[in-house]
Amino acid sequence: MEINLNRVDYIQVGVTSQKTMRLLPALGKKATQKVAVADHDGILTCFGMKKGEAVTVFKTLPGQKIARMDLGGAAGTPQEKIFVCSGSQVRGFTKKGKQFLTFEANLTESINAMHVSGADLFVCASYIYNHYCDCKDQNYYLSGDKINDIICLSSENVTRLVPVLACQDRVLRVLQGSKLAYDIEVPGPPSVLELYNKDGGEEILCGTTDGNIGLVQIGECSAATKWEIDNDKKKGGILCIDAYDIMGDGVNDILVGRDDGTVEVYGFDSANEPTLRFEHVLSESVTSIQGGCVGKESYDEVLTATYTGWVTGLTTEPQKAEAGPGDEVRMSKEIQSKVEALRAELEQLQVKVKQGREQYQQTSQSSTAVSAVPVFSINDKFTLCQDDASYNLTLEVQTAIDNLLLQSDVPIDLLDVDKNSAVVSFSECDSEQPNGNFLLATYRCQANTTRLELKVRSIEGQYGTLQAYITPRLQPKTCQVRQYQIKPLSLHQRTHSIDQERPMNRLSLVGQFSFAEIHSWVVFCLPEVPEKTPAGESITFYFHNTFLGTQLEATYCKGEGHFKSDNISTISILSDVLSKEATKRKINLNNSYDINDESVSHTLKMIHPKLEYQLLLARKVQLIDALKELQVHEGNADFLIPEYRNILDESTNLLEEYKKQPAHLERLYGMITDLFIDKFKFKGQNVKTKVSSLLEILDNYDLNSLLDFFNEA
Repeated sequence: MEINLNRVDYIQVGVTSQKTMRLLPALGKKATQKVAVADHDGILTCFGMKKGEAVTVFKTLPGQKIARMDLGGAAGTPQEKIFVCSGSQVRGFTKKGKQFLTFEANLTESINAMHVSGADLFVCASYIYNHYCDCKDQNYYLSGDKINDIICLSSENVTRLVPVLACQDRVLRVLQGSKLAYDIEVPGPPSVLELYNKDGGEEILCGTTDGNIGLVQIGECSAATKWEIDNDKKKGGILCIDAYDIMGDGVNDILVGRDDGTVEVYGFDSANEPTLRFEHVLSESVTSIQGGCVGKESYDEVLTATYTGWVTGLTTEPQKAEAGPGDEVRMSKEIQSKVEALRAELEQLQVKVKQGREQYQQTSQSSTAVSAVPVFSINDKFTLCQDDASYNLTLEVQTAIDNLLLQSDVPIDLLDVDKNSAVVSFSECDSEQPNGNFLLATYRCQANTTRLELKVRSIEGQYGTLQAYITPRLQPKTCQVRQYQIKPLSLHQRTHSIDQERPMNRLSLVGQFSFAEIHSWVVFCLPEVPEKTPAGESITFYFHNTFLGTQLEATYCKGEGHFKSDNISTISILSDVLSKEATKRKINLNNSYDINDESVSHTLKMIHPKLEYQLLLARKVQLIDALKELQVHEGNADFLIPEYRNILDESTNLLEEYKKQPAHLERLYGMITDLFIDKFKFKGQNVKTKVSSLLEILDNYDLNSLLDFFNEA
């Protein structure tokens, strides 16, 4: 059963953060609800709908950026008190706008996640969790990685309040008091948690930054995942989730908002499996989502808030047929007055803009003129995508983007993105110069583009900085620069465990360094490692290479570090970079290696299917033009063998795939060459003169010939 929802835009506030819009409880069963929304200007706005117009109930004065909002109230009463957090302060407001609470949490960092339950307040900064009851300190916990969200369970089966933390290291941590009760591994970094049943229960919805959704049942001593929805269509990461019966079948549906603007409604089929029932795409990321009744009594809707502050409803109310040229007389008085009000508002805005421009021209030409640089917010994300071993760079601006300049001092490939409509042009680079560029690319955006999505692929062992210069369509012209670090082992991703049966190479370091120093070197080398030095005396991290599937184990403490990998090149890169970092700090390192020759053939066998596929793809693409010429010359393709006819039929897809992965084959050749050089480097031999023979073998590729060459060289 599908559902039909129609879009209605209500109001626009300032730029919003994740989970900063809530619906207040309705006074009657089918009555409309008030909406509370908070923004980066520190303004909390509460509005309701009257006669199709948004009417403000109250609006607070500007202040510090509001990062989160939650609703609370005494147990057993309507949860209609509004709580917002700014910096390390939590404030409470009644539904009429009267402030009744100002609580200073005295945290060194800003609060980025909050949950209110009766007299209990749970707040989280980057790594710190605090629990207060009646504003008195109760519990404290220091997390091993960044906390993205918090939710609290209360049910008949669980005798106490159970806080659950969503942490960046792909783990949900379930707490008991100030201690960790147990943790749950999830497939991606969890970004948002929500109760499946608002009245209590043990089930929580979890959304991840890589776009997966799951339902987890939390027990006293362990948890179970009931179902998962994979992100097969490569949509954006999850920013917000809500559970609400929009279908009207008595079962809570799942409302999802993603960072690429996708809004989804999942219902449940007869087998109780989640099924997509509705999808709508907004032009910017969806920061909050709620199910309720806002626009008109008895009509349920999905209410969303977007990054730039638009509060939009997707309502079950049927849209009235639009009036044609001769139907103006029949337009209802309500619609006529709405159109007239909009026209009047538009004229007022045009006058204001004209006055503002004139005023700016006058002040800018005076002798005492000071140039005022317009300030604009940027929402950016630079994340490693596991499926194609590339980095997704997403840039979202509160106003239209004019152009974007990308500059990199390390070799990276720009990959095609279907969603990207900007025109890209490349400038010549002189990478031989000191501090030279390897990439200079300019994206010219179409009008009203506020969001850009780019894909880049780096080369392991080459590290530096990627810089994005963002220029919006603002006067006077202004630009902001964002920097992203390309790390030495940039294609590695954190994982929960590795296969210990694989043939491993080992690197051991011993020296006069502290735990904090070696941790900072590991942070420099590898992505997804928390910047904060871990608690305890030692730590172990596991990684897998998203491009090749090889793995790495890093264990270190004060004075020593041990690294294991089934890829010699990974050990070689780590050895070079860690030695260089230690030398910068004038620390003498004693490096020892244990190289397993079997690991080389193991790595080559892992590369083999990728290399074989890319060689076959390249050969097919080379044949396309010649086959098309033959087809034109002969009038049809019936005379060709089935293999060649198949290439012609698939030519569009083959060319598209080849275009999406430029330099893929060269990257694989480079990895095999590095593996060859690194194998013999650890034996004290320089084999760079034999690289040309290796490339000849690769051009006439056969796995056994390649293995023989590696063994005989």
